[in-house]
Amino acid sequence: MTNFVLVAGAWLGAWAWDEVAADLRSAGHEVHPLTLSGLAEKQGVPAGQQTHVQDIVGEVERLDLRDVVLVGHSYGGVPVGQAAEQIGDRLTRVVFVDAMVPVDGESSLSGWPSDEVGEAIAATGFWPPLAAEDCAGQGLTDEQIARFVTGSTPHPGATATEPAVLTGDLGELPATYIKCLLDGDEPMPAVAELLKSDRWELVTMDTGHWPMFSQPHELARILHDSTTGT
Repeated sequence: MTNFVLVAGAWLGAWAWDEVAADLRSAGHEVHPLTLSGLAEKQGVPAGQQTHVQDIVGEVERLDLRDVVLVGHSYGGVPVGQAAEQIGDRLTRVVFVDAMVPVDGESSLSGWPSDEVGEAIAATGFWPPLAAEDCAGQGLTDEQIARFVTGSTPHPGATATEPAVLTGDLGELPATYIKCLLDGDEPMPAVAELLKSDRWELVTMDTGHWPMFSQPHELARILHDSTTGT
């Protein structure tokens, strides 16, 4: 029995996976959506990037999960990638959903074309949530955008500015990368390099950056298929 641990991106909590989790449970999987420290119902909990890594590792160990598929969306790919190294033979696969990937010694914001987010974090300590107009062109209905915006909470800034810590090569982990084409046709350079590994596979979705809202049933199907080799 596969145990999915689902980690959403910036500003979001476990609630973002409700529809995906329901489909995966219907397919016979155990599903553990996880809210990272400082977000959603855990607002106010201090968090750096390694806090988020330990949130994930701690959940796997606390529940004594085996046959684990770690799923990281967007920013969530950074702590998920690090956690995947740390859970050893509990890991079956790691899935990155239109996600950043950790690069040893670099922050989540390394290489970003604008300093705007870094400046906001320096001023407030948080990565501010997006507004409705920022979600245009991502395949979301007005209702889905409203759900996203209403549910979002400020993201702890240190988690985005602190460096990732890797001890090995992510390319050696069994992985699926899901590229959402409305958010750009090509994976970012760090992802493209990892996709050269024969242990990584690329899957595309014809939707935007938040497929758990825009195409939850299709995303759940792809996650299920990642466990079966189809």
